[in-house]
Amino acid sequence: MQTVKFFIIIFSTLIFFLTGCIPSSRSGAVYSRHQARQVQEVELGVLEAVRPVQIEGVQSGVGSIGGAIVGAIAGSEVGGGKGSAIASTIGTIAGGVLGSALEEGATRKQALELTVRLDSGRIISVVQEADVPFQQGERVRVLSSVDSTRVSH
Repeated sequence: MQTVKFFIIIFSTLIFFLTGCIPSSRSGAVYSRHQARQVQEVELGVLEAVRPVQIEGVQSGVGSIGGAIVGAIAGSEVGGGKGSAIASTIGTIAGGVLGSALEEGATRKQALELTVRLDSGRIISVVQEADVPFQQGERVRVLSSVDSTRVSH
Protein backbone atom coordinates (compact mmCIF):
# COMPACT_ATOMS: atom_id res chain seq x y z
CA MET A 1 0.00 0.00 0.00
CA GLN A 2 2.88 2.39 0.78
CA THR A 3 4.36 1.74 -2.68
CA VAL A 4 1.06 2.67 -4.35
CA LYS A 5 0.87 5.91 -2.35
CA PHE A 6 4.47 6.70 -3.27
CA PHE A 7 3.75 6.29 -7.01
CA ILE A 8 0.56 8.36 -6.73
CA ILE A 9 2.50 11.18 -5.06
CA ILE A 10 5.24 11.02 -7.72
CA PHE A 11 2.62 10.98 -10.52
CA SER A 12 0.75 13.94 -8.99
CA THR A 13 3.96 15.93 -8.66
CA LEU A 14 4.84 15.28 -12.29
CA ILE A 15 1.38 16.43 -13.41
CA PHE A 16 1.78 19.71 -11.50
CA PHE A 17 5.21 20.36 -13.04
CA LEU A 18 4.07 19.45 -16.55
CA THR A 19 1.20 21.97 -16.45
CA GLY A 20 3.89 24.66 -16.43
CA CYS A 21 5.07 23.40 -19.83
CA ILE A 22 1.78 24.16 -21.57
CA PRO A 23 2.40 27.13 -23.89
CA SER A 24 -0.26 29.76 -23.32
CA SER A 25 1.35 33.07 -24.17
CA ARG A 26 -0.90 35.92 -25.27
CA SER A 27 2.06 38.23 -25.68
CA GLY A 28 2.36 40.65 -28.57
CA ALA A 29 6.00 39.59 -28.89
CA VAL A 30 5.56 35.78 -28.88
CA TYR A 31 4.53 33.79 -31.93
CA SER A 32 3.34 30.18 -31.88
CA ARG A 33 4.94 27.69 -34.26
CA HIS A 34 1.97 27.73 -36.64
CA GLN A 35 2.04 31.57 -36.83
CA ALA A 36 5.59 31.61 -38.19
CA ARG A 37 5.84 32.23 -41.94
CA GLN A 38 2.18 33.26 -42.18
CA VAL A 39 1.02 36.43 -43.91
CA GLN A 40 -0.26 39.15 -41.60
CA GLU A 41 -2.00 42.34 -42.61
CA VAL A 42 -0.44 45.45 -41.09
CA GLU A 43 -2.40 48.59 -40.25
CA LEU A 44 -1.01 51.68 -38.59
CA GLY A 45 -2.73 53.73 -35.93
CA VAL A 46 -2.55 55.65 -32.66
CA LEU A 47 -3.26 54.28 -29.19
CA GLU A 48 -6.39 55.99 -27.89
CA ALA A 49 -6.41 54.16 -24.53
CA VAL A 50 -4.34 51.67 -22.54
CA ARG A 51 -6.10 49.84 -19.72
CA PRO A 52 -4.66 47.13 -17.43
CA VAL A 53 -6.74 43.91 -17.38
CA GLN A 54 -6.20 40.24 -16.56
CA ILE A 55 -6.35 37.17 -18.78
CA GLU A 56 -7.98 34.41 -16.75
CA GLY A 57 -5.95 31.34 -15.94
CA VAL A 58 -6.25 27.86 -17.40
CA GLN A 59 -8.52 25.26 -15.81
CA SER A 60 -7.45 22.17 -17.72
CA GLY A 61 -8.53 19.74 -15.02
CA VAL A 62 -4.97 18.74 -14.24
CA GLY A 63 -4.98 20.83 -11.06
CA SER A 64 -8.28 19.29 -9.96
CA ILE A 65 -7.11 15.74 -10.60
CA GLY A 66 -3.73 16.26 -8.93
CA GLY A 67 -5.34 18.01 -5.95
CA ALA A 68 -7.94 15.26 -5.61
CA ILE A 69 -5.25 12.56 -5.59
CA VAL A 70 -3.18 14.36 -2.97
CA GLY A 71 -6.32 15.11 -0.91
CA ALA A 72 -7.41 11.46 -1.04
CA ILE A 73 -4.01 10.27 0.13
CA ALA A 74 -3.86 12.84 2.92
CA GLY A 75 -7.43 12.04 3.99
CA SER A 76 -6.81 8.30 4.05
CA GLU A 77 -4.09 8.82 6.63
CA VAL A 78 -6.63 10.27 9.09
CA GLY A 79 -8.39 7.88 11.47
CA GLY A 80 -9.08 4.27 10.66
CA GLY A 81 -11.85 2.17 9.12
CA LYS A 82 -14.99 4.17 8.31
CA GLY A 83 -13.41 7.44 9.55
CA SER A 84 -10.54 6.99 7.13
CA ALA A 85 -12.95 6.49 4.20
CA ILE A 86 -14.91 9.64 5.12
CA ALA A 87 -11.72 11.68 5.56
CA SER A 88 -10.43 10.37 2.23
CA THR A 89 -13.65 11.45 0.48
CA ILE A 90 -13.53 14.91 2.06
CA GLY A 91 -9.83 15.17 1.18
CA THR A 92 -10.57 14.23 -2.43
CA ILE A 93 -13.22 16.93 -2.81
CA ALA A 94 -11.25 19.63 -1.00
CA GLY A 95 -8.05 18.73 -2.86
CA GLY A 96 -9.83 18.89 -6.22
CA VAL A 97 -11.29 22.33 -5.51
CA LEU A 98 -7.98 23.65 -4.15
CA GLY A 99 -5.98 22.15 -7.04
CA SER A 100 -8.28 23.77 -9.61
CA ALA A 101 -8.00 27.17 -7.89
CA LEU A 102 -4.20 26.88 -7.69
CA GLU A 103 -3.92 26.00 -11.38
CA GLU A 104 -6.13 28.93 -12.42
CA GLY A 105 -4.22 31.38 -10.20
CA ALA A 106 -0.81 30.16 -11.33
CA THR A 107 -1.66 30.58 -15.02
CA ARG A 108 -3.45 33.97 -14.77
CA LYS A 109 -1.69 36.75 -16.72
CA GLN A 110 -1.50 40.53 -16.41
CA ALA A 111 -2.61 42.09 -19.69
CA LEU A 112 -3.42 45.35 -21.46
CA GLU A 113 -6.54 46.32 -23.34
CA LEU A 114 -5.23 48.49 -26.18
CA THR A 115 -7.74 50.71 -28.00
CA VAL A 116 -6.33 51.82 -31.36
CA ARG A 117 -7.67 54.42 -33.80
CA LEU A 118 -6.48 53.08 -37.13
CA ASP A 119 -5.41 55.48 -39.88
CA SER A 120 -8.55 54.37 -41.74
CA GLY A 121 -10.62 55.93 -38.92
CA ARG A 122 -11.84 52.59 -37.57
CA ILE A 123 -11.39 52.00 -33.81
CA ILE A 124 -10.43 48.55 -32.53
CA SER A 125 -9.47 47.03 -29.19
CA VAL A 126 -6.93 44.24 -28.63
CA VAL A 127 -6.10 42.46 -25.36
CA GLN A 128 -2.61 41.01 -25.00
CA GLU A 129 -0.12 40.21 -22.23
CA ALA A 130 1.42 43.23 -20.50
CA ASP A 131 5.01 42.29 -21.31
CA VAL A 132 5.67 45.33 -23.51
CA PRO A 133 4.90 48.87 -22.28
CA PHE A 134 2.53 51.06 -24.29
CA GLN A 135 1.46 54.69 -23.81
CA GLN A 136 -1.64 56.55 -24.90
CA GLY A 137 -0.95 58.65 -28.01
CA GLU A 138 1.80 56.33 -29.21
CA ARG A 139 1.98 55.33 -32.88
CA VAL A 140 1.60 51.53 -33.25
CA ARG A 141 1.26 48.74 -35.79
CA VAL A 142 -1.68 46.30 -35.67
CA LEU A 143 -0.82 42.91 -37.15
CA SER A 144 -3.78 40.68 -38.04
CA SER A 145 -4.02 37.15 -39.40
CA VAL A 146 -6.85 34.65 -39.60
CA ASP A 147 -6.51 33.54 -35.97
CA SER A 148 -4.85 36.42 -34.12
CA THR A 149 -4.34 40.15 -33.84
CA ARG A 150 -1.53 41.88 -31.96
CA VAL A 151 -0.29 45.40 -31.36
CA SER A 152 3.41 46.26 -31.62
CA HIS A 153 5.69 49.29 -31.79
